[in-house]
Amino acid sequence: MLTISTSVLAKNYTRKEYIQKYKDLAIREMERTGIPASITMAQGILESRNGNSDLARKANNHFGIKCHDWVGPSMEFDDDEKGECFRKYTNPYDSYKDHSKFLTTRSRYAFLFKYRSDDYKRWAHGLKKAGYATDPKYAHKLISIIEGEQLYKLDRKGAGGDYYVEKPDKTQLADIDGDLSIDPFGARLEVANGIHYILTKKGDTFYSIEKNLGVERKKLLRYNDLPKNYILQIDQRLYLHNKRNKAARGYNFHRVKEGETLYEISQEYGVKLKKLCKYNGVKKNYKVKAGERIWLRKKKR
Repeated sequence: MLTISTSVLAKNYTRKEYIQKYKDLAIREMERTGIPASITMAQGILESRNGNSDLARKANNHFGIKCHDWVGPSMEFDDDEKGECFRKYTNPYDSYKDHSKFLTTRSRYAFLFKYRSDDYKRWAHGLKKAGYATDPKYAHKLISIIEGEQLYKLDRKGAGGDYYVEKPDKTQLADIDGDLSIDPFGARLEVANGIHYILTKKGDTFYSIEKNLGVERKKLLRYNDLPKNYILQIDQRLYLHNKRNKAARGYNFHRVKEGETLYEISQEYGVKLKKLCKYNGVKKNYKVKAGERIWLRKKKR
């Protein structure tokens, strides 16, 4: 039976540890929405104090987004005024998605999307102009973080490949926000679309995973749309539960990049392969093309 640790250590994140943990989410949101990854990352760093603020710890809110028209869970914190209402999320993953939704669905931010995704200076000043924060130095603070940490590298095509920060050790990576856990044999449990998965490492087999995590081989094969005779690969995303019938809210479609496959898209978003086929009217062996739009949820009419 799968056991997930929920222990929380009080050790604070450093800025580099925060970047290491969340940069991939920022890059994904840039590819999906056009918001520069450097801007998302800098805002997360500034608003959450590297993930150490009470709002980030207790509400998983990394961007200081207040309730406004929010109908979900909330918490009260003192900000510009005492006892203001802030959005509360199940995990930081949802906070990053909602940050993108917040910017893409409010008319006052619409002008920002006329700027290039690598023009972080215009985005920073634009956010201040649109009233994202009351701090008169908000834009300059974002730019200072971006340039100090070289976050502009995240905005480049193929972002992340040339951006490197020293990998923290297990003690430094101790979870402080409850979004990720450590499994009983030391692999990190990640979350996509609300489903836990691991990235396989050298030496992993279905037998070792079943022994240590209690998930049977036949179930792992079914959860991940894999054939009976499949041999595990290194750095493979392996879901520990059934994938969903559709992508998380806000992820309507995926724009195919060169070399991707339909199966890889299914794994990236945690959506059953047969559902992707149904939404797009194709068979599971369909070869996607670069630039093609692949629907992750039922098409809106």
